[in-house]
Amino acid sequence: MARGGLSTEAVTAAGAALVDREGIEALSMSRLAGDLGVRPPSLYNHVDGLEPLVRLVALAALADLAEPCREALMNRTGGEAVHAFAAAYRAWAMAHPGTYPLTQVARPGDVEWEAAADRLLQPLLEVLGSPDDPEESIHAVRALRSAVHGFVALELTGGFGLEVPTDTSFARMVETVLTGLRTFV
Repeated sequence: MARGGLSTEAVTAAGAALVDREGIEALSMSRLAGDLGVRPPSLYNHVDGLEPLVRLVALAALADLAEPCREALMNRTGGEAVHAFAAAYRAWAMAHPGTYPLTQVARPGDVEWEAAADRLLQPLLEVLGSPDDPEESIHAVRALRSAVHGFVALELTGGFGLEVPTDTSFARMVETVLTGLRTFV
């Protein structure tokens, strides 16, 4: 990429691509500058350092994850919506093995982060919502998210070695969570 093509968005996207290819441990200002064909000081015109870059990569990943999950909920309700959300979430995570873990760290007080997290979770809160008890909706979303994340984390690290289709196991896990949630929401 030519020096003139650098922007905060381009640096963030290149950082995310590197993290997805090689993991977060591969991300450094020097390595990223090399990938972009510039000297490391050039990056500092667009990001304030490695820690702020990691935040930007995580924020972009969270926003990117929200899109297919929101689309999956469109025109669906109940169990069908939850299965579609979970499948979209899983597919995104599997396609983004390096940046996915960055979406899992809460950043209280970070207004941009909280807005991106709300964009991801608010539609699911509405699907799993309990008008009589909004707190119960949060518990339901946490239960579903924990189950889906646990499955995805195991899948990403090669934790399922048996010759049984993981898609079937995933669908059954989501249905099991839904069955449990139906007693509460």
